[in-house]
Amino acid sequence: MRHLPQRTRIPLILMAFCLGISLASSHLLFAANASVSLSCKPDTLWFGGVLVGQSKNISVNMTNHGSSAVTISSISRSGTSFSASGLNLPIKLSAGQSQQFTIAFAPQVAQHLDGQFAFSITGSGAKLKLYTHGTGSGLYGFITASPSSVGFGNVQVGNNTQQTITLTNPTKSAVTISKATVSGSGFSFSGLNLPLDLTAGQSFTFKATFAPTVAGNAAGSISVTANSSHLVIPLSGVGTSSGVLKISPSTLPFGSVTVGNTKQLSAILTASGTAVNVSSATLNSSEFSLSGVSFPFTISAGKTVSFTVTFAPQAAGSASATLAFVSNASNSPISQTLTGNGQGGTSHSVDLSWNASQGSIAGYNIYRGGKTGGPYSKVNNSLDSSTAYVDSNVTSGQTYYYVTTAVGTDGMESGYSNQVQAVVP
Repeated sequence: MRHLPQRTRIPLILMAFCLGISLASSHLLFAANASVSLSCKPDTLWFGGVLVGQSKNISVNMTNHGSSAVTISSISRSGTSFSASGLNLPIKLSAGQSQQFTIAFAPQVAQHLDGQFAFSITGSGAKLKLYTHGTGSGLYGFITASPSSVGFGNVQVGNNTQQTITLTNPTKSAVTISKATVSGSGFSFSGLNLPLDLTAGQSFTFKATFAPTVAGNAAGSISVTANSSHLVIPLSGVGTSSGVLKISPSTLPFGSVTVGNTKQLSAILTASGTAVNVSSATLNSSEFSLSGVSFPFTISAGKTVSFTVTFAPQAAGSASATLAFVSNASNSPISQTLTGNGQGGTSHSVDLSWNASQGSIAGYNIYRGGKTGGPYSKVNNSLDSSTAYVDSNVTSGQTYYYVTTAVGTDGMESGYSNQVQAVVP
């Protein structure tokens, strides 16, 4: 009996690894290595109409958004009318690195054509895909658009922006634009009255509008039918939230000011959320005036702009007004209340002087009260660098009590000085 050689049986253990792939909008993620993320921008190419025998190029950026290097080893394609150049494979993209290359569309037949490029990644069975679309056109019966796609950028919700699109008949015979439709939330067009005949070489311009109703990315298209050809113009934009404008303080009390004199107070405008464009302001009293700003102006989010209001009473008695700012903020217009009292008769003032304080002094503050011992309110708008002050905002027949403080160069303020009394006749 012949003995057959014994065979050692080694159990085969299949190691199953789960490779998670998210492939959306030509953005490739490797779940087995979360540090790798690759994308193309744009991820879908719309070439529009191109004459048979001619070509059109679109540039593409491939970017490695991950934290480790990626090697693109090969490219496969479907659709013989599309070709790629500018990528010498294999190519290694470090973390954060981008590579620009070109996709060309050179139709050989007069019809709509679709294509796809698949980029193989070393060490992974996953592929990054790039989609292409175009229409091969003969010498008759088609149109082109300039620009071939429209990006509106950032537009605040509630506002709108427009772009001009020019349709051209590059052929040797007339074409008739019979139909045009728009898709995508917030997009519209105007000025294109159909049917429209374009003779050989003739162009026509119309407007596309983006008016977002919600915040976020938006995409759409305008589809135009001319004779038997169909042209798609991609549209994109980003709706941004409206900013909020705040005014501080909400009320400016000027107190008593003698007729013929003036008094100024300052206030600030603050933008939050997003930048706010302030277009104008209104005041409903000639006794108050606004200065310190020039319209229109923009306040960046989180920033402030100061302004000044002047009260110049024209007659004795109380005065009030409303200052309103108009902007693109969601709470426009925003207003501030102005109050003051015009004092008639002979102008009075109180002259104050004091001895200089010792040490490094930046200046002095002057405080006034209506009764002895206070409470006191500061009457100077800025530090007084001298040792004297004239208080012109006083009323005949009143008694005032004054104290001063010294402010050092380190910003520290002293306590009150001794009190002095002034009786206004």
